[in-house]
Amino acid sequence: MTETLEDIIADKIRAACGTATQIVSLAPLAGDASSRRYFRATLAPAKAPASVIVMALPAESPLPLSSEELAVFKEPLNELPFLNLHRFLSGIGARVPRLHGRWEKEGILILEDLGDTALWDKVQGLSEQEILAWYQRAIDELLLIQIDGTKARDESCIAFQQRFDYRLYMWEFEHFLEYGLEKQPGTTASKKTLDELHVAFAGIARRLDGEIPCLNHRDYHSWNLMVHDNAVAVIDFQDALLAPPQYDLASLLNDRITDTVISPPLEERLLRYYMEQRGARTGTPFVASAFREIYLLSAIQRDLKVVGRFWYLDIVKGKPGYKKFIPGTLRRLKRNLARLPETEKIISVLAEHYGEMR
Repeated sequence: MTETLEDIIADKIRAACGTATQIVSLAPLAGDASSRRYFRATLAPAKAPASVIVMALPAESPLPLSSEELAVFKEPLNELPFLNLHRFLSGIGARVPRLHGRWEKEGILILEDLGDTALWDKVQGLSEQEILAWYQRAIDELLLIQIDGTKARDESCIAFQQRFDYRLYMWEFEHFLEYGLEKQPGTTASKKTLDELHVAFAGIARRLDGEIPCLNHRDYHSWNLMVHDNAVAVIDFQDALLAPPQYDLASLLNDRITDTVISPPLEERLLRYYMEQRGARTGTPFVASAFREIYLLSAIQRDLKVVGRFWYLDIVKGKPGYKKFIPGTLRRLKRNLARLPETEKIISVLAEHYGEMR
């Protein structure tokens, strides 16, 4: 008789938590943009954790080379990127979910249950001062990853084998051009428009490529930060890499609909907090104007990537749920493009295809 996924999960939970452990319930959790599947297992008796999270990887590819756009590893990995980064981040004291058990060949990991309250959920309905305090906690955790993680550089950690460089920035820009303009239903971009945007994007990519990189999570946003035991914990870190420090900060303060709670004045306070704290921890203060410029370019680049990615998830992956975030992302993108003389001209080009830019 063929063993079901539920049977495999039950077997691994007993191996991780004790043979007497009983599964009271096993419930699938809402998926993200990846092919991974997640389940929450409620357990008994009292000696076991009250619940655990099961990560089930796709059977056809439990050990991916890397993200499709990175593709920097010539040989297949002998370890899951998640486990590789989990070991490194745990070693520097980052708050990541504890690992109860691992079975890479079978694509099953048993993880600490951090609950259902993402940072985004936590700040809903709070005062501005409370929102500020929670995002400062997120920045503190980010600084630990960026500063302590970079100091502890370990070449066996795959994050140090890949970085945001001109090639990767342009891959993401081209992703936007392809799915955000060329293949988006109901719109047709001329060669002149595509060429004009390519030149502008190449200029941004060259600027960002010239920055000194540090360790970055790569998706450090309010939905990948869980509030557990009154602390901010980090998940979904398997695509970590080297990038300018502003990249993750731009992700934290600009992703999806974050600006509905992070107003421009609050964003400015958090930018100052980041610069002050980073300067105090490294002994090297930032030139505020230069820091903000790279921050804005990072936010612009990332939002363009996000628009293209959300259209890609709809068109190619059949996941239309992310399209609802596109209008707000475009409005924020317009606001940020207008803040820099070298990017303001992009607005009129995009306005031909997106009403939010008009």
